[in-house]
Amino acid sequence: MKRIPHTFTIVFALIVLAAVMTWFIPAGEFLRETVNGREVVVNDSFHYVDHAPQTWQIFSALFNGFVDKADIIIFILMVGGAFWILNNSHAIDVGVMSFLRRIRLLSRYKLIQKLGVENIIITLVMIMFSLFGAIFGMSEETIAFVVVFIPLAIQMGYDSIVGVCMCYVAAHVGFAGAMLNPFTIGIAQGIADLPLFSGFEYRVFCWAVLTIVGIAFVLWYAHRVKVKPERSPVYKFDDYWRQRVESTQQTTLTVRQGIILIILLLTIVALVVGVREFGWYIAEISALFLAMGILSGIVDKQGADDIAKLFLAGCKDILSAALVVGLASGIIFILKDGHIIDTILYGLTRSLSQLGEVASLGVMYVFQTLLNIVMPSGSAKAALTMPIMAQFADLMNVSRQTTVLAFQFGDGFTNMLTPTSGVLIGVLGIARIPYGTWLKWAWKFILALIILGFILMLPTLWLELPGF
Repeated sequence: MKRIPHTFTIVFALIVLAAVMTWFIPAGEFLRETVNGREVVVNDSFHYVDHAPQTWQIFSALFNGFVDKADIIIFILMVGGAFWILNNSHAIDVGVMSFLRRIRLLSRYKLIQKLGVENIIITLVMIMFSLFGAIFGMSEETIAFVVVFIPLAIQMGYDSIVGVCMCYVAAHVGFAGAMLNPFTIGIAQGIADLPLFSGFEYRVFCWAVLTIVGIAFVLWYAHRVKVKPERSPVYKFDDYWRQRVESTQQTTLTVRQGIILIILLLTIVALVVGVREFGWYIAEISALFLAMGILSGIVDKQGADDIAKLFLAGCKDILSAALVVGLASGIIFILKDGHIIDTILYGLTRSLSQLGEVASLGVMYVFQTLLNIVMPSGSAKAALTMPIMAQFADLMNVSRQTTVLAFQFGDGFTNMLTPTSGVLIGVLGIARIPYGTWLKWAWKFILALIILGFILMLPTLWLELPGF
């Protein structure tokens, strides 16, 4: 069996590859202007600029990547430190065991027994997080939930991948099939001059199909792992989580642990309300979890010095995951400084005018999918591509709404694969799943979602759908 390279090795190799590309792809840029507060591409403004091949910049890109992703890096450290304080009380571990013990009592009902209690839990949790992704674009927030759902998955007899799927994958499947996500659909439709959140009905259908397929795949995989745990590609890596669960001899919650779980629940509620109603982002969420950690330490009767030491231990434990986020961001800096992103965009969009409807849609979709690997920011990608894609849609008699759908799917699925996604790298770091192992496990599933996304776009070419 071939040894999978370290995540740092894989990401640095991609930085070097990006630098090599700047030597062979001509440098070019679009002019941009600000319209209604958004930066958009000026029509017919592409021009070639001085060649800017990258060499020693592969090292400065690391520093720039750390600076650019400082918010996510700090967020990961603060969440890691806060949960280390909370986990010292074993409240989550004991709470999970207590929850499973109670929920399994429902097995006395024939219908529940037939469906399987664990299957119902996975399904309900994934539907909830898929809705979070579809309605308000939950992404970074899933990092904080990994330490909650992996112990739950391990306790049910599964692996850490199932735990990650329950929150992170579910949210990003919902993100791809979003109905109301303001960060992707809202911006893309605004740039394409479409009514905000129009085409809602068909998007609900797409979300339901994608979510059902995602849940079905996870349930199938979970069943395989439960029958034969050694099948899991993270079986050895999960020793940490199994030891953590097995070390919890206590099966009944104490009053203090119950209060700490209430604090955790209130934190989650505040997170959802804050993001949805008040536009909270990294800074506010980091502060929220820091407060949760400190309060948990106080309830657990830890002194100030002990809380500080626990926080630092948590930061140390998660440091490598935080650092790889900055490392991955260096890939984008190489491509930007080499001025080749716009050239790639220009070359691909020119080819669209020579194709038919289905082929044009396919090329647009593939382009958005591949671009997302090097530019995971949905809002930035919308500002870059939609002004051009909307015009090509008009030329090829393809609905602009369909173009937004191609952007939406292309922006969503590969978020779960690309090493330039700080969220993915952060989630894998906390879950202790090497990137190479995740890539080997996930690529077939993501490819199936990509193909399904294209199939879901085809009816918009031939049927008169609301908003299309």
